[in-house]
Formats: sequence, structure tokens, C-alpha cells
Amino acid sequence: MIASASPAPKPRRLSARRVVLLTTTIASLGAAALVLAPALSPPFGYPSAHAQNLSEQARKLPAPVGFADIVEKVKPAVISVRIKIDGGPQTSGMSAEDVPPGLQEFFRNFGMPNMPNMPRGRGHGRVTGQGSGFFISADGYAVTNNHVVDKAESVQITTDDGKIYSAKVIGADPRSDLALIKVEGGSFPYVKLSDRAPRIGDWVLAVGNPFGLGGTVTAGIVSARGRDIGAGAYDDFIQIDAPVNKGNSGGPTFDTEGNVIGVNTAIFSPSGGSVGIAFAIPADTVKTVITQLKDHGAVTRGWIGVQIQPVTPAIADSLGLKSTQGALVAEPQAGSPAAKAGIEAGDVITAVDGQAVKDARDLAKKIGAMAPKSTVKLAILHKGAEKSVTLTLGELPSMKEARADVGGNDTGSELGKLGLTLAPAGRIAGTGGEGVVITAVDPTGIAADHGFATGDVILEVAGKSVSTPAEVRSVIASARSDGKRAVLMRVKSGDNTKFVALPLGRG
Repeated sequence: MIASASPAPKPRRLSARRVVLLTTTIASLGAAALVLAPALSPPFGYPSAHAQNLSEQARKLPAPVGFADIVEKVKPAVISVRIKIDGGPQTSGMSAEDVPPGLQEFFRNFGMPNMPNMPRGRGHGRVTGQGSGFFISADGYAVTNNHVVDKAESVQITTDDGKIYSAKVIGADPRSDLALIKVEGGSFPYVKLSDRAPRIGDWVLAVGNPFGLGGTVTAGIVSARGRDIGAGAYDDFIQIDAPVNKGNSGGPTFDTEGNVIGVNTAIFSPSGGSVGIAFAIPADTVKTVITQLKDHGAVTRGWIGVQIQPVTPAIADSLGLKSTQGALVAEPQAGSPAAKAGIEAGDVITAVDGQAVKDARDLAKKIGAMAPKSTVKLAILHKGAEKSVTLTLGELPSMKEARADVGGNDTGSELGKLGLTLAPAGRIAGTGGEGVVITAVDPTGIAADHGFATGDVILEVAGKSVSTPAEVRSVIASARSDGKRAVLMRVKSGDNTKFVALPLGRG
């Protein structure tokens, strides 16, 4: 599919250090009814509290709206999920490469390099973990999170009435963090995935197994939609404010009609506990993924093979674009459908099969929802001119972790008040020999404010390939003399390539 080369400025991405997968014990969403109690003072027609039976007075007031009837209907479909894995030496079940890339730093910083929120094994042995899930059919198919059941040797579920069953994993999808499990041995109550997207402000209920406390119900509202939390290219989460905690992973979020609007997967938390910001995978995504898992045991996605990034106002200005809509191609991958179709770095993809592309994430979602080998027509802005490209989608490769080890200790050449020290890539081992390597970044300089880091490689400046610091300085000087406020650079950072509009300052 598509790998996003840099984070979108809108909506604001949340720091991976504060986003916690709800693996082991996580609650669900609920909706707390807000009741405005009438004042019990004489001016409003109520007797004084002195020498009165206040319970009797309260009993005469209208009953607040509650959710008991809804909970009574849907709660039997919610299950607690317990897994066992081979602990091994200092392991917790989920390997680092299986954690969404945007969350790996969080787990490392908090002492959880592998399976998040699971007890860490001491030496060899068996490790257990807990999460939540819910039945979607009477014959025992149930949904949970991939990170709940990943690497599980055995899966056991407990129903709302306390019965225990064995389950098997039918399929799992790390990119969406969804898994489908199957329970044999009965006819089970189940719930329906919603056919419509919730509105911001709608009441929601979360049911799950927080901290191992199965059958817990919480309530809140939909706080936002389309959230990008840095978990991956397909981020499109529903944000809710119902208390959700560890162990709620995989549990459902219900609307007031008893339909599942999302699957709880992560929380935003400075401390690891609930602060009223939780994230759920939308029902439409769940439907698409679960259907493929049931039919094929895995998920395939369309892929055009480009690294993309949002078109910021500064980038739009640098490219002479009238708006920030579309997805900027940072680099087409060699041999990819995009490269074969002639798409180049600097092109802006503005539409897919006639549907406008709002931003980089929207393009990733549109292409990812299509089947491999599908034919797609892309509208592109190429060097300011509109063009149309038709290509056949490939299949998105499986997830891989790659790390770039940039060595060298060359102090290189300083680049004025921009705060960069540069050296030719040919002089720095491990950089591939192309472009100009950043060997130092002044933390007080302009470049540091725009995300440049030591080890990044500048490939192009203002559309011109560069191989020496002198060439970088020359192009920047020309841009300044032309009165430009910023210069567009194509920069390789690790395995990603992105465009950065760097303000020129006063030289």
C-alpha cells in the first residue's frame, strides 16, 4: 500500500509515549447520564431540608435517564479473553516488530519491549494475558484485538454467565489490530456492527474486562472521529471519553441502540490509567477486516508503492499549489506500480477514481480498501500540470521493521543560521552515497524546529539533486536572491523519504 513519510499536521497526532494499547485488562465505553438536580430551596418551591425526609423528596423527582435496559440486552455478548504463551526468558508474548511502529518507543521507555501491558516473565515459563471481545454470530465467531491474542498458544474465553470455553484464532491483522476467534460448543448471544458512523456527542457504552474485572460497563460520549494516534498509516480512530483501562482491549463500544460502533484498542494516558481519552476502531473498518479474516484467514490490501506525506501550507507555497489538498509523493518505491506508471517524487495525488483525496491518510485509506490487481485511475499534479495515470494495484507487503544505521563522525560544513552541519554522503558509511548527510543539528536553529535530525540525508533542494554542502548552499542562496521565503528539500530519514519546506530566515 502506502507508507506515510511524515506525520500529518491535522488532526494532531498524539505522542506514542502516551498512547497505551489496551492489551491485558481494558474496560469499555459507557455513557454517564447527566442529571441536573433541582435546587432544594424555598424560592423554587421545595420545602426546606430541615427536618424533612430527603429520600422521600428525591423519590418524587423524575427518574434520570439510564442505560440499564440497553446493557441488559447487549452485555451477554461480551466476553473476557485469556491467553497463555510460552514466556521464555524475559518475554511477554508480543515481539517488538508486531507492535505498531508508532507505539514501539512507548513500550521501550516504560520497560515493555515486547507484549504491551502483559506480566513480564522471569526466566522460562508460561505467561498469561487478558483482554476483551464480543460475539458477532450465534455460531461462536468473536472479535478481539490482534495484540490480545498475538503469539498465543491457547485462548480461553469466559462468557457473561461465567462459562469457560476454548477458542482458536481464525485470523489476525496487525495493521488494524483486529483478530477473529472462534468458540465451539454452543449457540451464543451476539451483537451487530453498526451500519452508520456515530456523530460527535453521541452517547456510547463500553463493556469489557478491565484489570480482569469482567462484565464492567462504563459510559461517555463520542469525543472526536478520524483520530490519528501515530499507530500506522490506517489510523482512523473514534475517540471516546468513557473510562477505558488495561484489559478493555478488544471490547465493544455500543451506541444507545445496542449496535457496536467500535472496538476499543488504545488509551491516551500520561500515567497508564484512564484519563477519559480512549480510541476505538470504527465499525466499518471492523466489517471489512473481519470479512477477509473469516474468508481467507488474512487481510490483503491494495498497494501503489509510494511514500507519501501531507501537503502543508509551506509545501503548497513552495510548489505553487493553490490548496493543501492531496497527498505529496515523497518517493516511489523501485519496481512498484507507481514507479512503473511514471509517478515521481514531488507529484501530488489529488484524486482516486474521481474521488478527491483530502490528505495523505485519506489516500492510504482509499487505496488500502481496494483489492490487489484492481485497476485504479489517479489524478496527479506533476510540476504544476494536471495529468491522469492508470495503474494496476499490487498487494501491500507484510509488515517489516527496518533500521538505518548511520555511522561516521564527519563534522562537514556548516550551513549558516539554518543550524545544519553537512557532509557528502559518499564520506559517511551506511548512507548509500547519495545526497548530503546532516552530521549535526543546532538545537536552537531553524532546521531543528522543522524536524531535521543528525543522520538525515538531503537528496534534493528546490527540485535539484545535491551531492555536496556547497551545492546545498548555492541553491539556497539562489532561492534567497529570488525572494523566496522557504526552500523545499527532499530528505531521507531512516527508510522514509519526505519533503520539508525549510524557512530561509535572513541567511
